[in-house]
Amino acid sequence: MNSDPQTYEINGAAMEVHRELGHGFLEAVYQEALAVELTSRKISFQREAPLQVRYKNQPLACAYKADFICFGEILVELKAIEHLGNPEKAQVINYLNATKFTRALLINFGSPSLEYQRLVLNHPENRALKNLRPSAESAGI
Repeated sequence: MNSDPQTYEINGAAMEVHRELGHGFLEAVYQEALAVELTSRKISFQREAPLQVRYKNQPLACAYKADFICFGEILVELKAIEHLGNPEKAQVINYLNATKFTRALLINFGSPSLEYQRLVLNHPENRALKNLRPSAESAGI
């Protein structure tokens, strides 16, 4: 049984987009297609959601725009590059740190096979809540 059915559903939608379109398009094409697929699967999402970034507890004037926020709590970052590497993973980890989200999916449509990574970041202020509510995540970064 899948320990995180929400990210599993998002990955399934991304796999369908990659199966239909293959690799080689720009990221914007995959973003549009994924929005169509998420809608058809009744997965709630917000596209290009502005997220406040803070520095030393002060909001910065520039906001980060997430490609998608699904289910109101999962950051989804899309790429259309040859291969995912550490810089892309570090970027998403920084987004998780800055926004205090705990889960993210990094999805790459640019390779012949769909690449995806599920990232979980347990923030110190969220760890105290872990004892109050059950959590599907068991891995932390």
